[in-house]
Amino acid sequence: MASIVLAVGIGAVHIPANVVAELLLDRLPLVELAGITPGTASVILFDIRMPRIALMALTGSSLAAAGAAYQGLFRNPLADPYLVGVASGAGLGATLVLTGRTSAESIALNAVPPAAFLGGVITVVVVVMAARVGKTTPVTTMLLAGVAVGAFATAVTTFLMLRRPDGLQRAFNWMLGGYSTGGWQPVKVMLPYLLVGAITLQFSARALNVFQLGEEQAQQLGVNVEVMKMLLVAAATLMTAAAVAFGGLIGFVGLIVPHALRMLCGPDYRRLLPYSMLGGAAFLVLCDLVSRTLLAPQEIPVGVITALTGTPFFIFLLRKLKISVL
Repeated sequence: MASIVLAVGIGAVHIPANVVAELLLDRLPLVELAGITPGTASVILFDIRMPRIALMALTGSSLAAAGAAYQGLFRNPLADPYLVGVASGAGLGATLVLTGRTSAESIALNAVPPAAFLGGVITVVVVVMAARVGKTTPVTTMLLAGVAVGAFATAVTTFLMLRRPDGLQRAFNWMLGGYSTGGWQPVKVMLPYLLVGAITLQFSARALNVFQLGEEQAQQLGVNVEVMKMLLVAAATLMTAAAVAFGGLIGFVGLIVPHALRMLCGPDYRRLLPYSMLGGAAFLVLCDLVSRTLLAPQEIPVGVITALTGTPFFIFLLRKLKISVL
């Protein structure tokens, strides 16, 4: 909440925290006393900043929760939401549109989010089908399939960019991550995916705890391992694909936020998952605030800010906590 209040007030037009509160409470006479036209302040707050901040909060929550779920499922501290090819598939779907012959306005408003979402989901479906061995889906095989299918999707994406250089800048800007849409519509579209994924992951928190003992022990403790793996992959992929569709390829959120929260609240996924959602929302809202104010009026892609802040923290985790990838 503190990060949201801070981000709402800071921008090209500074709105003090008390004025934000007055606007939210609809006490316009006090807003006029602060020297700000109520109409202007209301438009800035409710039509420009709040939709952006809400979308960034939902994106950060989705990526962080999906990252925590993947780390628990694969029992690998380096797992992130893009591990099974979501990013590569979403990038390919978006690039197909961005390098096409559609006008820039229709691209920004309509085409890119559904194309990125479908690309991410289809890629993960292909990865899961390729990783199936009989009636089981070994985690190691799924990781290898994700790497292979992701590399293929990335190669096709690069080919399309080189084939149609007129769309290269648009595709590159989208892949760096950021807020490219407007209004409340993206928030309304993304919210159901976040709710479905978050509820599914929370109900699967006990299974994630048991997974840390190994698949055989989980099976002996009454967990239907194969069904639970598919359920976790589906929920995490749904949240990641929705986040990527509207926010672009924003890295490090799903990697470092679960680690940071694990140090604060412990490894119990019943607490780690909701805390990761809150932490991911706060982290990305603050990164977005830096991205739009650091070099104002020029805006830095938020993916650049998350990488610049996430890399030192990740190196700290590797060096100080002695994280093993095995």
